[in-house]
Amino acid sequence: MNISPTTPPTNQTVPPTPAAAEAPSNSVLSSDFETFLQMLTAQARYQDPLEPIDSSEYAAQLAQFSMVEQQVMSNDLLTALMTQLGASNMGQMAGVIGMEARTTSPVQFDGAPITVAPNPAAVADQVFLVTYDGDGEEVLRQSIPVSAEPLEWDGRDVNGTPLPAGIYSFGVESHAEGELLMLEPAEAYGRVTEARTQGGQSILMLEGGSMVLTSDVNGLREPRD
Repeated sequence: MNISPTTPPTNQTVPPTPAAAEAPSNSVLSSDFETFLQMLTAQARYQDPLEPIDSSEYAAQLAQFSMVEQQVMSNDLLTALMTQLGASNMGQMAGVIGMEARTTSPVQFDGAPITVAPNPAAVADQVFLVTYDGDGEEVLRQSIPVSAEPLEWDGRDVNGTPLPAGIYSFGVESHAEGELLMLEPAEAYGRVTEARTQGGQSILMLEGGSMVLTSDVNGLREPRD
């Protein structure tokens, strides 16, 4: 809120007033009521004596200041409340660190089997589990039962050779009478290494560097090792 002095007579030199300087921030107004009183005093001192400021204007300015002060206090209260809620949420999220989250995001393969949860079309007569590397390139395709039961992916190619350690994701192809019905991401379990908030959203960091929104996690379990 800027309070500018009224125009003085032309033969009078007016020193700069607090209102002519940089306007104080809301936080200053709310913490230093004396600043506002000094501004009113300066305004009264340098007002045009032929057109003095009406007392009702002072009252209106005081009311405006009070409104700003209340708004700042309310904003501070809301900020503190959001901080408390964020801290509470982070406390809850910390409990999932070390657990395995079920998600369609890429997961880390280090030689140990990965649990994959396919969801093929109910009318399919043939289903393939397609494996992609960290670059999104298909590295393996294998036939699996027409079932939504989780399976253990051992990370071996068709020759039984282990695939290199790294990030992998999965898709499920459903076929019927030789025709592709659909290709959907398959969920897999990855270990949670970190929990954070970003842009107002809760995010889990998985082993290997993948990030997933907590809203996209469809299951949690204790680690198997």
